[in-house]
Amino acid sequence: MPASEIQRALAAATSIASALDLTVDDAIVLQNSNTLAVRLLPCDVFARVAPVEQQVAQFEVELAQQLAETGSPVAALEPRVAPRPYERDGFVVTLWTYYEPVTPREVSPADYANALERLHAGLRKVDLRTPHFTDRVAEAQQLAESSNLTPALAAADRKLLTSTLRSRRRAISDRGAAEQLLHGEPHPGNVLSTKTGLLFIDLETCCRGPVEFDLAHVPEEVSERYAGADEDLLGECRGLVLAMVAAWRWDQGDQFPDGQRAGRKLLSALRDGPPWPTIDVVMR
Repeated sequence: MPASEIQRALAAATSIASALDLTVDDAIVLQNSNTLAVRLLPCDVFARVAPVEQQVAQFEVELAQQLAETGSPVAALEPRVAPRPYERDGFVVTLWTYYEPVTPREVSPADYANALERLHAGLRKVDLRTPHFTDRVAEAQQLAESSNLTPALAAADRKLLTSTLRSRRRAISDRGAAEQLLHGEPHPGNVLSTKTGLLFIDLETCCRGPVEFDLAHVPEEVSERYAGADEDLLGECRGLVLAMVAAWRWDQGDQFPDGQRAGRKLLSALRDGPPWPTIDVVMR
């Protein structure tokens, strides 16, 4: 979210929470990307704030509710208010339970893999219309192909991205692997370590595809503990995910800190070719 919009976003979240009889004296920004993550105090609520035109809040709320009913490891909505999106001043706000981070924060790869398997089991029970992973690839392709959207991307790098996205998408689809509902981006940044175990957050990226697409976002020591993964398909998905993330980092509207530096590292990994590394290795 642009810095110029943050104060208005915080005011919207504070106003909505106060109108719902939640006491708010302070709003602390925890993370700023396409969505602003905010901790409201002293009511201790986690708020997600997004511009109206960029949000999928209703979908995320419905998905969180259905997953909670299956006992899946996902963050819970704030129980003191109605479970729905709230709109004010051009922003949509959803309110969630705030989880105090546990110490130490290191996550066991076995626990991570187990939590992801449980999430996938829960997602198989969900009935919601969702995008296909190829829809998300198409969005990345649009960025890579448009010099208006990614003006700083060099011509050779643009060619590399577009060809990688096209070829890896085709290779994965041609395998005809079993598909199901996925988290979409279950990387370590979307995993909370809490007193009750690991919980997944940011469900807005949910899509359908092979489980290997999700596994391509996690460290290798996690994916190797996930039962039944197709290693060849996982390798193809890693190349695809590297290219997708690289395209997002070169988006002129990207809010990721030092995004072009990250984009250059991702392009370098793609140029080196397979076997492609995991994102966490590239970004170290």
